[in-house]
Amino acid sequence: MQLHFIDIAIIISYLAAMIFIGFFMRKKARESKDSYLMANKKLPWYLLGLSDASDMFDISGTMWMVTLCFAYGLKSIWIPWLWPVFNQVFMMMFLSKWLRRSNANTGAEWLATRFGTIGKGVKGSHTVVVIFALIGCLGFLAYGFIGLGKFIEIFIPWEHVKAYVPFTVSPNYVVHFYGIIFTLFAMFYSILGGMHSIVIGDLIKYIIMIIASVSIAVIAMINLHQNNNVLPIPEGWLTPFFNWHLNLDWTNINQAVNEKIKSDGYSLFGLFFMMMLFKGIFASLAGPAPNYDMQKILSTKSPKEASKMTGFVSIILLPIRYSMIIGITVLALLKYDQLNISSVNGPDFEKLLPATIYAFLPIGILGITLTGLLGAFMGTFSGTLNAAQAYILNDIYLKYINPNASDKKIATTNYIVGILVVALGITLGFFAKDVNSILQWIVGGLYGGYIAANLFKWYWWRFNANGFVIGMATGIISALVFLKLYDGLFLNVWIYIFIFSIIGCFVGTYTAPATDMAVLKSFYTTVKPWGFWKPVHEAVILENKSFEANKRFKLDMFNVVIGMIAQSCLTVFPIYLVLWMKTPLLITLLILGITVIILKKSWWNKLED
Repeated sequence: MQLHFIDIAIIISYLAAMIFIGFFMRKKARESKDSYLMANKKLPWYLLGLSDASDMFDISGTMWMVTLCFAYGLKSIWIPWLWPVFNQVFMMMFLSKWLRRSNANTGAEWLATRFGTIGKGVKGSHTVVVIFALIGCLGFLAYGFIGLGKFIEIFIPWEHVKAYVPFTVSPNYVVHFYGIIFTLFAMFYSILGGMHSIVIGDLIKYIIMIIASVSIAVIAMINLHQNNNVLPIPEGWLTPFFNWHLNLDWTNINQAVNEKIKSDGYSLFGLFFMMMLFKGIFASLAGPAPNYDMQKILSTKSPKEASKMTGFVSIILLPIRYSMIIGITVLALLKYDQLNISSVNGPDFEKLLPATIYAFLPIGILGITLTGLLGAFMGTFSGTLNAAQAYILNDIYLKYINPNASDKKIATTNYIVGILVVALGITLGFFAKDVNSILQWIVGGLYGGYIAANLFKWYWWRFNANGFVIGMATGIISALVFLKLYDGLFLNVWIYIFIFSIIGCFVGTYTAPATDMAVLKSFYTTVKPWGFWKPVHEAVILENKSFEANKRFKLDMFNVVIGMIAQSCLTVFPIYLVLWMKTPLLITLLILGITVIILKKSWWNKLED
């Protein structure tokens, strides 16, 4: 089928609205640096939470999760723990308020509150975080750009467009052409309006995504239940529970899925789950990476609102996103023979999402869904761009180039920086096929080396800037070596990278003096972390006998466990609903209700700034 005029009109209306928002918020954004990058920290927590959730609802991630759901069924809800998705629970319970108490504007600026501004390794720690953040942002911009182009090409064939383009585009660069066009729309409203326009744009996009996701879920339910259709799935597909082995056999249904599961490396699912949980807990304790997620936390009004915002992300994101995922999966299973997902290497299951919505969604709903997914790209793109601008402006331009810049000069610089970052991201996108493995090494290496150093900074008083730099460098280098030499599931070698990074942290820490006690006391009394802070606590008590240490460790960990249970219920709820598995659905709602009551008393009622 081809896009109907109604579908095209919906998409064009959305793009026009984004341009209008950019112009409308331009004056507000130019008031000051904080207004542009952080909306003066005056936006309500629920808007920032919705915006953060909107940034996480991206095209490539959703395509991947549909593929997982198709192959692994309900067991697929655990695989995103690789990220890990439950880091939002850790941030909700304590890390978001700790981060917000610093009152910093970026992750690199936050380091000054922990390590000070003078001493061995301080400049290096600042530099390594800025480099980490910028490489991560550029990598996401490049792959978002090329991924969007490939997605759009399915729905708008070049044969229907080339007659209206006054120049020739090589077939090899059609996806880049589409990527540039829609990237410019995202760049326009995010650069002009800053955080204000990003949040409003995310709000509009998420309303569209709610309509699209619910519509897809309803269409899937009708197709599944009205004629008593049966899903062609193997035994065990309908349960999230698992043994040591995965035990999903597609042999008599779709042998290609067996090959995919084998290539994924998840067959020993019990071992995979334990390793994933182990890694995920440490990654979650390390806190958020310096990206759009951290920027939204730092943009909240107060530490209490930072906690509320992070908790709201799971509530608004998971049920809506998984309504779309299970809806697309059901339609793909029922109508698999009608889908064209072939490639030179056999079925490309990552095409399930675009192929299904293109083939089976009705007029209007198709346009809304495409608009929502296009908005998903634009939301993630604009949030990532805003984070990159924040690091360049705060941690490079204002720190080293022009510390006394006027508001007008800062606004102009923001525009220039935004355009340059987008141009660099697009340029990398043009070479994506050639540098894909290199970028994967860099991004994977950075994240592999991130955890240990960022874990110690919260919980161990003796850890210093020198330990931070050497710990991250050791982790990054070892991760790059393993990624170069090891051909397999990266999770299998993560523990070695983690150990090397820990060794680097200790070596760096004990080859340099401890952080100045005045800096440590300021951090400890402002952020109020729990952990190994006894010497600092004793120094604080000498000056302020009324100071009370943070004794919420057991309560925070209890809330984390309850929160992870609640988050899992939010994930599986729409799946049981669409499949109309009544007993599991009722049990899920009952457990969710109990966890909500517990968290109301143990978390919400005890929130503090």
